[in-house]
Amino acid sequence: MTSATLNAAERPGTLAAPPSPQPRSRFKVTPGGVAVAVLALFVAVVWLLPLVWAILTSIKPEPETTAVPVRWLPLEPTFEAYRTVIARGDLMQWLGNSVIVSVLVTGLTLITCVMAAYAFSKTEFPGRKWLFALFIAGIMVPPQALIVPLFDEMTVLGLVDTYWGVALPQVVAPVMIFILKRFFDAIPRDYEEAARLDGAGHLRVLWSVVVPMSGPVLAAVGIFTFVQAWNNFLWPFVSITDPALMTVPVGLGSVQSAYGILYAQQMAASVLGALPLIVVFLLFQRQVVRGVTDAGLK
Repeated sequence: MTSATLNAAERPGTLAAPPSPQPRSRFKVTPGGVAVAVLALFVAVVWLLPLVWAILTSIKPEPETTAVPVRWLPLEPTFEAYRTVIARGDLMQWLGNSVIVSVLVTGLTLITCVMAAYAFSKTEFPGRKWLFALFIAGIMVPPQALIVPLFDEMTVLGLVDTYWGVALPQVVAPVMIFILKRFFDAIPRDYEEAARLDGAGHLRVLWSVVVPMSGPVLAAVGIFTFVQAWNNFLWPFVSITDPALMTVPVGLGSVQSAYGILYAQQMAASVLGALPLIVVFLLFQRQVVRGVTDAGLK
């Protein structure tokens, strides 16, 4: 055998090439991973069970909703409850009112919370840390404790039974300010200093530098605020007496008291009222996940 036919492993003084690494499995099953998966599945079932029950109840004939024993699946599925709710016309008006109020709350909350978070994060003034701590302490105050003074203020301002009267008390959100401040703290000051060299003031730095860099977290805050405003029941219930201004949660409560407990219609109206939230979340779920992740990591 000539030297030309010798491979690298057979040549004297030559080290053999290391064996190629065996491909590893992408997913490794561990007891901890199994426990986490089981826990996640349990939480998902707990969260989805009420929605599944509402959908199944909404397609049952009314007598089946109170039948004993209770059946999960309807014997004779029907969409009569949906037709009745839509034909009544109130739900469409409630949906429109909820959209108006939620958009107002979301827009005003983003503006005020962004400015407050920037002030706490990027500016220096006496008592800044104490003021921020006092502001965040407002998270611990239950909303029910503020109903009476808020209603008195809206009455003095003449905003009872108006969209603005429903939206304005929901605008200040300490939790959202805290999330935004954490994100703003992680933005390097080099960008701010570069803008100041060009003669930019605080407002110019905020809207031209900080806000464009905060897209994901702003999307997450906007979605959370929209969902919270859409689902809010207590304040709209107190501040609205005109049926033409009722939002979806308040309207659903009025259906139960005015027409008796018709479970199929109640669940049909609830499902239709939740559809806009589901659509919004499905459209912006990536932005929500990215925004929460960025705010948490930074």
